[in-house]
Amino acid sequence: MSNTVLECKALSKQYQDGKQIIEVFKSIDLTLQRGEACAIVGASGSGKTTLLNLLAGLDLATSGDVTLANVSWSSLKDAKRAKMRNKEMGFVYQFHHLLPEFTALENVLMPMWIAGTDKKQAKYQGETLLKQVGLQDRLQHKPSQLSGGERQRVAIARALANHPACVLMDEPTGNLDEKTSIDIQNLINELKVTHSMAFLVVTHDEKMLNWMDSAYRLSQGILQSIK
Repeated sequence: MSNTVLECKALSKQYQDGKQIIEVFKSIDLTLQRGEACAIVGASGSGKTTLLNLLAGLDLATSGDVTLANVSWSSLKDAKRAKMRNKEMGFVYQFHHLLPEFTALENVLMPMWIAGTDKKQAKYQGETLLKQVGLQDRLQHKPSQLSGGERQRVAIARALANHPACVLMDEPTGNLDEKTSIDIQNLINELKVTHSMAFLVVTHDEKMLNWMDSAYRLSQGILQSIK
């Protein structure tokens, strides 16, 4: 079995603004291995989130391609891309995007319900994941009853719900204090080992590079390895 989880080759993205063509990326190559934590850093407006959307199959490249678990995003119709994304990818955002009317456990169960997982099995897996991120006493709490760090831990548990091949994180510690950020970093390092998952973290916080296996800088449309 290949250790490559996510790969893009000669990835380019252009937008048309009137008669002007704006080139966001210039032939980007990136490979993410099972159990690897990788960071992409860059200034605000450098295109980090756009790149993340391409890697996640939420947008398609102008040229080049992205493969997840050896399947090309461009070969799939929208519905199949969405199904594969739910199965093979987890997402964690800066502002967690938890559903406010649901409990921590229900938020974690949502991807499994969408995937059609047996409800009893889903409940067991959800409780196990929340215990793993230290929230076994917060199962029935709604997001408004949780701290910022706790909400982010729920978001991480939700991202792991379907045992994805990789987890994409967009500024996951950008809204947290330093201690909570370190706790989240330690949790990611633990999870990548215990679950053999790949983590791709998009951030402007260069301190995160200290605990990453690999890192790249995105600047002027070029992705350059820096670690």
